[in-house]
Amino acid sequence: MIKAVIFDMDGLMIDSERATYECYVKVLEKLGLSMSEEFYKTLLGKTIKTCYKLMYAEYGNDFPMDQVLTDVHDLLNERFHKEGIPKKKGLMDLLTYLKDNHYLTIVATSSGRSRVDDILSLAHITSYFNDSICGDEVANGKPNPEVFLKACEKLSVQPNEAIVLEDSEAGIQAAHNASIPVICIPDMKYPESEFEVLTERIYQSLYDVIDYLEERK
Repeated sequence: MIKAVIFDMDGLMIDSERATYECYVKVLEKLGLSMSEEFYKTLLGKTIKTCYKLMYAEYGNDFPMDQVLTDVHDLLNERFHKEGIPKKKGLMDLLTYLKDNHYLTIVATSSGRSRVDDILSLAHITSYFNDSICGDEVANGKPNPEVFLKACEKLSVQPNEAIVLEDSEAGIQAAHNASIPVICIPDMKYPESEFEVLTERIYQSLYDVIDYLEERK
């Protein structure tokens, strides 16, 4: 029986991946550089350490990654505070269903604590979650299973009593490594076949998760 639902954040609940890509394009333009959408997709769901390696490989070891990352986050933060948080289709329906049916819920993300708290607050969804665990609270990022296993610990459930909702291949692999069933709702990138086979379902929107849970009551 499923007792808990574990949510990724960026690209899963929050339509932030496209916005982040657009911010990268603007920041890199000032440096006389460009970023293709295909390259950006290789960064999705990766740890910050891996992202640094990929960026240095793409732009050279003298690339000012720290400053670029700061500028992108500042630009994205400014956009979110000005325009609001773009929530993914079906999110509020699913969160309301989970609350009404007494499921435990937690956010498990690679993003840092301050950013997570800010985004959940701006999106007005903090009250829908029992807890959250962030990238700066684990030693190993996705695809390591640590963040999802610690999410289960926080909610006092076993991995087989939970389900993970993810959009990225690294997240799918992390859930699989934690022996937690995972549903994928793809964002900018549909999972490759090697990751697709690791999922319970692949849905178009979060709303579809309600039917999955109804079938398993």
